[in-house]
Amino acid sequence: MSVTTVDDRARYRANPSVLTALKNPRMLTREVLAGLVVGLALIPEAIAFSVIAGVDPKVGLFSSFIMAVSIAFLGGRPAMVTAATGAVALVIAPVAPMYGLDYFIATVILAGIFQVILGVVGVAKLMRFIPRSVMVGFVNALAIFVFSSQFPQLIDVPWLVYPLVALGILVMIVMPKITKIVPAPLVSVVIVTGVVLTFAITVPTVGDQGELPRSLPSLFLPDVPLTWETFTIIAPFALGVAVVGLLESLLTAKLVDEITDTHSRKSREAWAQGVANVLSGIFGGMGGCAVIGQTMINVKASGARTRISTFCAGIFLFLLVVVFGDFVGTIPMAALVAVMIMVAIGAFDWHSIRPSTLKRMPKSETFVMVATVVLVLITHNLAVGVVGGVLVASVLFVRRVAHFVTVSRTVSGSVARYVVDGELFFASSNDLTTLFSYSDDPSRVVIDLSGSHVWDASTVAALDAIETKYAALGKTVEIVGMNDASERMRGRLTGGFE
Repeated sequence: MSVTTVDDRARYRANPSVLTALKNPRMLTREVLAGLVVGLALIPEAIAFSVIAGVDPKVGLFSSFIMAVSIAFLGGRPAMVTAATGAVALVIAPVAPMYGLDYFIATVILAGIFQVILGVVGVAKLMRFIPRSVMVGFVNALAIFVFSSQFPQLIDVPWLVYPLVALGILVMIVMPKITKIVPAPLVSVVIVTGVVLTFAITVPTVGDQGELPRSLPSLFLPDVPLTWETFTIIAPFALGVAVVGLLESLLTAKLVDEITDTHSRKSREAWAQGVANVLSGIFGGMGGCAVIGQTMINVKASGARTRISTFCAGIFLFLLVVVFGDFVGTIPMAALVAVMIMVAIGAFDWHSIRPSTLKRMPKSETFVMVATVVLVLITHNLAVGVVGGVLVASVLFVRRVAHFVTVSRTVSGSVARYVVDGELFFASSNDLTTLFSYSDDPSRVVIDLSGSHVWDASTVAALDAIETKYAALGKTVEIVGMNDASERMRGRLTGGFE
């Protein structure tokens, strides 16, 4: 049983807290306005992701509303935004066209259940095995994704879209130098929309992306048979959604931790994502996970730090599409494109590609970062890129550590003494048997392992093989200097490989 100490509670205590924000009018204003900006930015993406998933736009919008509101109360990372996402949409896309909406919703609910289970068993602890170079690659790939996803809104459009986007970017660059009370992205959206409406400029708008819902989401219990056959149909897709969603959410939470210099409860975030997906499915939503773009708008561009901003994002999203749908439909896409371009620029780790950094950084670290980016861009799947990056980093690490093992030999009278230095595991111990002079050694051999550690069965098997080779020549072997852990492992496994 794990025990949470006073220091642990202080480490994970939200700073600033919701109560602090409620007592501070300036901070509360910033949180609420940040939520408004995020709510606006969620609309076109939720519609676009619904199209990718092959469902009605309201499915994505309802999902974003429900997940943002629920995660504001349940999540372990304050100020992080959860909604419908492209990563989840890509994984679940085949379900609706092949099996229908009921199976689609059942898949979302099952994915949420899987995430709750994974969260409870502590899968979030695996985050510690993701190297910094993979994290940098994840962030850079995501920034490229956010930037490239704006291209459809910039191709084959009226030429006035381009100066409007430039105006929006200019406002966001200049506004923070004047005041930070009002989020620059919100000012940018208001100004660009005002210009379009004042001069009656005809450009693509949010309303052109799809029909907005006019009512509250209602309970949607999928009409599917509760059989093993149904489970085998939806389980692979549900597991894919669960893994991709958790990976993207936990990496985003880690990124927000670094930006805000605070800690968050990753295990709580994991099961909370599952609960949010279950609720999304029950109300007819498509499910999702943390959204890096809107989270960066919330945390980095708007300066939000509490759950208030996430809650407001969900509430404003609902109000904007249901109550003020006609007005929201008039917002030019150019205004939101400008916001997302600035988010992409701000999210990219420019320090990682500076010549001075590349010159100083080990080539293996840079290779892992580039490999992660390339894998994400090729597969259009963040999970594949991150898992691939971790595998590349692991292989390079194993290769590097394996080369650190050295064996030195000295002969004194009738005794040959071998001193082994380095970590002994499958990659380094496979060649260990080739480093001894069996025929040339005297009748007694001493192998000193005081400078090494036995990590696995491969090493124990290698030591057994060395003893066997010497025994065949009528020579005795004495292994000395093992630490307690190595001695226990060898005592348990030795002699069991014949």
